[in-house]
Amino acid sequence: MAVANRMYARAIFQAAQDEGRLDQVAADLSALADALEDSPELRAFLRNPQIDALEKARVLGEIASGADELVLNFLRLLAEKGRASELVETNVELEALVARAQNRLAVELTTAHELSDDEARSIVEQIEKASGRKVEATRSVDPSLVGGVVLQVGSFRADGSVRGRLERLRRELVTSQL
Repeated sequence: MAVANRMYARAIFQAAQDEGRLDQVAADLSALADALEDSPELRAFLRNPQIDALEKARVLGEIASGADELVLNFLRLLAEKGRASELVETNVELEALVARAQNRLAVELTTAHELSDDEARSIVEQIEKASGRKVEATRSVDPSLVGGVVLQVGSFRADGSVRGRLERLRRELVTSQL
């Protein structure tokens, strides 16, 4: 993520937190980011450097017409600063800040085979115990892992898969000197 996205996310986070409207602001911005991801036309419009920033701000304002006033002001600011096309990335940063403030941890569990609910719950409980945070886990299946699990938390990746172990062993064999 770009430093600018982090900076803008911190600004809206702090303003919303100071006003006691963090949940509403985060929800409104998330809904707008989802709409942007679902609309290639809107993304192209916001990325077009030939379209005036005021026009981009106007369109974003119309789309988010029922949103919190902080969100509407934030959208105008992003457009004025030429960052309207980075709304999705900025929202990702905001979601991370909100999760940290609420002591939540978003984890992606990827396994070679579908986990049972009990297996997933056991892994989540271990992560909660180790991190001291409430874990919100998403699950996916990647048969190429062969076995084991890959945990993704933000930019941190813990690869305990058979494929990962084999890859590490291969690298060691290639780089080891006899």
